[in-house]
Amino acid sequence: MSFRDGQELFADVDLGREKFLNRVFHAVLVAASLFGFVMLVLLILDVVWEAYQGLTVFQIDPVQFLTQPSSSRAERAGFGASIVASLWLMVLTAALAFFIAVGCAVYLVEYASRNRVTRLIEANLANLAGVPSIVYGLLVLALIVNDAGLGSVILAGAIALALLIVPIIIVASIESLRAVPSSVRDGSYAMGATKWQTIRRVVLPQAMPGILTGTILALARAIGETAPLIMVGTMLHATRYPDGPLSSFSAMPTQIYNWTYQADRMFNGLAALGIVVLLAFLVAMYVIAGYLRKKYEADASLTNV
Repeated sequence: MSFRDGQELFADVDLGREKFLNRVFHAVLVAASLFGFVMLVLLILDVVWEAYQGLTVFQIDPVQFLTQPSSSRAERAGFGASIVASLWLMVLTAALAFFIAVGCAVYLVEYASRNRVTRLIEANLANLAGVPSIVYGLLVLALIVNDAGLGSVILAGAIALALLIVPIIIVASIESLRAVPSSVRDGSYAMGATKWQTIRRVVLPQAMPGILTGTILALARAIGETAPLIMVGTMLHATRYPDGPLSSFSAMPTQIYNWTYQADRMFNGLAALGIVVLLAFLVAMYVIAGYLRKKYEADASLTNV
């Protein structure tokens, strides 16, 4: 297209009107972005205010709150047993999900042929990552809690959460493995390494920052899930500390959920304090994810040098 043809093509365009529409569209995008941020800030401020009222108006003891199990009486209720149960859940969920997800990703990227079946599997994995979490809770309730007779225990909750995050970790691991340059693999093969040696000593260390980041972010989502744990059948109040994977439990999100439905206003303060503790766990997990990513990226860069 020549310059004259371009002038004829845009001859009837009102540049002033187009610039105005461009500014309006930009303003709408900025407002849409700020809306979610403002709502998040207001929500956090409301939770912090409720937690402050719980500490001042209802005189909730922070030490007792963090160390005591829950109770049907607000003045004796604590969050300690739920914190321990959530830690058990995260450890078991990570153990169940990480190796399965990474192994599946390694197979799909390094071993499986690029055909219609492989593409169908990857598409379904991406779709599974968007399935509502309550579906996994119902699945575990039917197959594990009832049919297998395991009961409403921590292990059943961990299985539900592992099913929830496995597709997410697989997708993140696949993208991380594909981000490793082919030249790195070719160099390893040229040195006489086998395929498994190349994957274990060259490819996985290069992809580990993305894999670990995806895993921790998936666990951060799992630690705040309530629906699958309610379906599995958690306790209304965590009246005792769990002593193993086969103990009954009430995790942090389910305990907060139960407190919000109590009539006593003091339970609202307890729920707000529980939300603050849960947010602290989430922030800590995000910080750990960032630290591990930087650490492994630095180690990988030194290895490449």
